[in-house]
Amino acid sequence: MQNPVFSYLSSNPDYFAGVIFLFGLIFGSFFNVIIYRLPIIMQLEWLDNCRDFIEEMFGKVPQDIQQHPEKLPKPPFNIAKPDSTCPQCGHLIRWYENIPLFSYLALKGKCSQCKTRISPRYPIIELLTGVASGFIALHFGFTWEAAAALVFTWCLICLTMIDFDHKLLPDQITLPLMWLGILLNFFGMFTTLESSILGAVFGYLSLWSLYWLFKLLTKKEGMGYGDFKLLAALGAWMGWQDLLLIVVLSSFVGAACGITLIIAQGRDKNIPIPFGPYLAAAGWIAFIWGPELTNTYQRAMM
Repeated sequence: MQNPVFSYLSSNPDYFAGVIFLFGLIFGSFFNVIIYRLPIIMQLEWLDNCRDFIEEMFGKVPQDIQQHPEKLPKPPFNIAKPDSTCPQCGHLIRWYENIPLFSYLALKGKCSQCKTRISPRYPIIELLTGVASGFIALHFGFTWEAAAALVFTWCLICLTMIDFDHKLLPDQITLPLMWLGILLNFFGMFTTLESSILGAVFGYLSLWSLYWLFKLLTKKEGMGYGDFKLLAALGAWMGWQDLLLIVVLSSFVGAACGITLIIAQGRDKNIPIPFGPYLAAAGWIAFIWGPELTNTYQRAMM
């Protein structure tokens, strides 16, 4: 016998999208934590690994390396601990001050204690996650494909913001995303298993080849290894057939944004621009509208 709640959600797509929108706001608040803390957790792990390596090689860690850098928080520091506080006054953020989107509006974008302005980026990410999640619910309906697409979308949001901040695409997200895509397509959810595996392989090797070609010609690094892994993950979800569309879309958007930044803000053209956000955006667009875009291009060329 079908669960009445599931039955209602499956027969009322607008209500289902609204529910998922609210869940998206909640998850968006959690993703703000991941986006901020995961790179710091990785830096702490790298620091510990360096200390262990130096101690193993030389028997003693120099005093300056033993000290904890002031810009990094002292352990324990993870996704759950310590509790969120105001970076300016240390005020412990209460649960009712952490309600996605609504708390920001109620507090008028300021800390309740010291009145320091809270970055609007936090509610923007919450709203973006909510809207994207609601759209996924409308697009796929009450299906397993919708659940998978939500995970896909949420991972891309986290990767986009982390790469934008740190020029870093963590293996903790890209690699599980790739393996999940292959696992789902083992059951033929979005493409065939063969296409998924080839998508992962060709996605990685295509950017890897471009990286080495660019480095041999210019003696500079054009992108990072995280970009290879992200495109491999996108290929694992959508198959090798969509890789060219993703690369073309991401290159076009990346070039347009880069030129705009140079002209409008006077940005130094030698300062690297993270490619991950454009890959993620192009991958999401191809995931949703890939066949339509391909068919439109083919009709235009006929």
